[in-house]
Amino acid sequence: MRHARNVGLVVLGLFIVVPAGRDAGAADRRGAQSGQHQVLPPHGPVVAEVSVCFVPEQECDTSVAGAIGRAEKSIRIQAYGFTSQTILRALADARARGLDVQAVLDKSDDLPEREGARPRSGGARFTAEADIPTWIDSSVAIAHNKVIIIDGHLVIGGSYNYTASAEHRNAENVTFIDAPVVADFYMVNWEARKAASRPSRYMPENEPSTVASAERR
Repeated sequence: MRHARNVGLVVLGLFIVVPAGRDAGAADRRGAQSGQHQVLPPHGPVVAEVSVCFVPEQECDTSVAGAIGRAEKSIRIQAYGFTSQTILRALADARARGLDVQAVLDKSDDLPEREGARPRSGGARFTAEADIPTWIDSSVAIAHNKVIIIDGHLVIGGSYNYTASAEHRNAENVTFIDAPVVADFYMVNWEARKAASRPSRYMPENEPSTVASAERR
């Protein structure tokens, strides 16, 4: 039996002095194609405000959903496991409010339906039904990022997959990093992974031949 958990976040004031010029150039790299073996300089250090959440002691899915619910303009997602109904519903609600929500997912979230099987309840099928543009990062063995970027300043990361197992069965951590420079670093990577991805098979405008050709590469 699980004990009642403290749902609050542990808030850390993390302020690291930024050497002059160290954070410059992230925006210039935005949109650049990053080859698989390209060597990029390390990002940071930067000034950031950090909060953390830990399961099983805390309810991290509600903390993530709460941050999504406070979003005002845009949300970008990178996910491996992607079946948490709490988080998926929060994203669908954000899209319904008119926010610019887009996702890059692992290919395990985009498996075809099996004839006679129950519809898959999470991942790319859900995002397509919620009208969230979705790409599948299938050019690597595993797209193992777990990142949500909100309004260009908040980055949610950590070990935590967006799944029921991560919330109810595992020991995991979630980080909430509030710093526009850090968000910009992550956006550069998000856009690079999107450029290397194919559209989800569940997106209405996706042609089956496009998916087939991408999977043969």
